[in-house]
Amino acid sequence: MKAMILAAGYGERLWPLTADRTKPALPVLGKPLVGYVAEYLAGYGVSEAIVNLHHRPDSVRASLGDGERFGLKLDYIHEPVILGTSGALDNARDFFDDNTFVLVNGKIITDIDLSWALETHRRTKALATLVLKRNDARERFSVVETRDGLVQRFGGMPAASGDVPLMFTGIQILEPRIFEYIPRGVFSHTTTEVYPQAIARGERIAAHVGEGTWYELSTLRRYLDISLALLKAEGRTVYAGTNSAIDDGAAVQDSILWNDVVIESGATVSRSIIGDAVRVTRGERWEDAVVVRAELVAGQTPPQKALKGSQIGDKFVVSLSQ
Repeated sequence: MKAMILAAGYGERLWPLTADRTKPALPVLGKPLVGYVAEYLAGYGVSEAIVNLHHRPDSVRASLGDGERFGLKLDYIHEPVILGTSGALDNARDFFDDNTFVLVNGKIITDIDLSWALETHRRTKALATLVLKRNDARERFSVVETRDGLVQRFGGMPAASGDVPLMFTGIQILEPRIFEYIPRGVFSHTTTEVYPQAIARGERIAAHVGEGTWYELSTLRRYLDISLALLKAEGRTVYAGTNSAIDDGAAVQDSILWNDVVIESGATVSRSIIGDAVRVTRGERWEDAVVVRAELVAGQTPPQKALKGSQIGDKFVVSLSQ
């Protein structure tokens, strides 16, 4: 079985962590975010996948390589301009054959059972099957409306009360016939252009409600909270990357340290993300913050969706309390 991993996004809300890489290439406990997706697919029998690239493409290539260490063979395809989810499929249509395939967002970590979703897809004989989950916390993810196991439409944000809404996980199973509904050579999304058109023409878009963990790392706050949740599951509260050191007498808790970080004695770090090669010196105190080297972002204009930050000495700091 083949798959496509979507990895072309900018990651604006994750800046400055994305100042030198794209969102799917961000390390999560030492593994690239998109690597979790590759391993997930390999675990359910996917043998080959193609990854679409746009923003800082070399960072994704460096993170994944040929895919061997994640258990599958990887190819890449570049998008000179962003094409959207179904536009990306159109751009890569020559990669696919006449068999069922999987399309997955490259910014998620999940253990939802894909084999059960594949069973739903085969049983319903659907053109496409969307893997959904209950949005118990009513987070700001678009509502997917269903009836009798089929997707009816894509709505707005969840209401404050009422039935627990369903949300899309970014995992979809597709038949090659989907290309009949994808416009050629233009930007398009499956959920806004392709599926509504297919449903209007009587196609079956199946809804599979999955169980299990599902994380989507799209903001600095979510990146920290999810990384800490993964650490907690391992019985840890601090992650220190390659060649990072925490001196005796330093106070570090509930934090993520990337590579080559030094936390000196007398420094305090709490609920923070410390980027590559940052040295936190004696007397410094960082709490609820993202800290990177100021030289990393020098000359860059912060993306429109980025949180505001400021240079403090040799560091650029973004407060997560804003």
